[in-house]
Amino acid sequence: MALLGLRWSWCRVRTAVPWPGGQLPQGVGLCSRVRPAVVVGCRHKATVQFLNRPDLPKLAYQKTKGKNPGVIFLPGYASNMNGQKAVALEDFCNSLGHSFVRFDYTGCGSSEGDIKECTVGRWKKDVLSVLDELSEGPQILVGSSLGGWLMLLAAIARPEKIAALVGVAAAADHFVTSFNQLTVEVKKDIEEKGLWKVPTKYNEEGFYDIPYNFIKEAENHCLLNTPIPIKSPMKLIHGMKDEDVPWHVSMQIAERVLSPDVDVLLRKNGQHRLSEKDDIKLLVYTIDDLIDKLTTLG
Repeated sequence: MALLGLRWSWCRVRTAVPWPGGQLPQGVGLCSRVRPAVVVGCRHKATVQFLNRPDLPKLAYQKTKGKNPGVIFLPGYASNMNGQKAVALEDFCNSLGHSFVRFDYTGCGSSEGDIKECTVGRWKKDVLSVLDELSEGPQILVGSSLGGWLMLLAAIARPEKIAALVGVAAAADHFVTSFNQLTVEVKKDIEEKGLWKVPTKYNEEGFYDIPYNFIKEAENHCLLNTPIPIKSPMKLIHGMKDEDVPWHVSMQIAERVLSPDVDVLLRKNGQHRLSEKDDIKLLVYTIDDLIDKLTTLG
């Protein structure tokens, strides 16, 4: 049994700061401080299970049963379900009695498969498998980085399953956009070698090996050049000091989605992973607020 399951209640303080052109765009809040009040509870530690799929690799997952709307966490590229944000959300949902699922994509964490053979399309299928097989009723998808791109793709494919979306440094189109910004010479070299070594501070090697085929397949899933047919409520949290995925990407998503109910929350000192204590508090507050509104509307 885990010792502590935390439920936080919140208040937000919005701070006016200089913004190019004057006031912040409509729907954008700059979050500078969050004050928690902590209520201590307990939870039973979930065990890792595996979702069997015909002709597809098994997916590792942990599920907490509970009320709807449920929450499903989608991790970032090469990440797994054991990150701080996922665990914090699991504790919080358990404290409220709402269902929660966290899982590993094919080739990541404890799931079967080889990450070198994975694509955005294959990981989209993973998300849809989780939605179809592990959840009942409306769900709030929480997507971190690449997971933010995948949550948008899943919401387009399964609109009837989506209660709301929460992006954390959502990386829509990111790999394709970054590749297209390279020089012609560098792109040609990557194509010839079939591999793009992307510098990163998130693993010991200091880079990700991104197959060229991954980039080409990802082009089929780009969203930011056309209207995005999503009408669910959406919250997009992004750090203004994100050195991996610029916060402007969240602004582009907000502009493109058809939903009129979209908020962009910018963390002035937030980094890409948004895993600092106050970042996670803001994320949990956001989920709490959505659950409260969705339950009231329901």
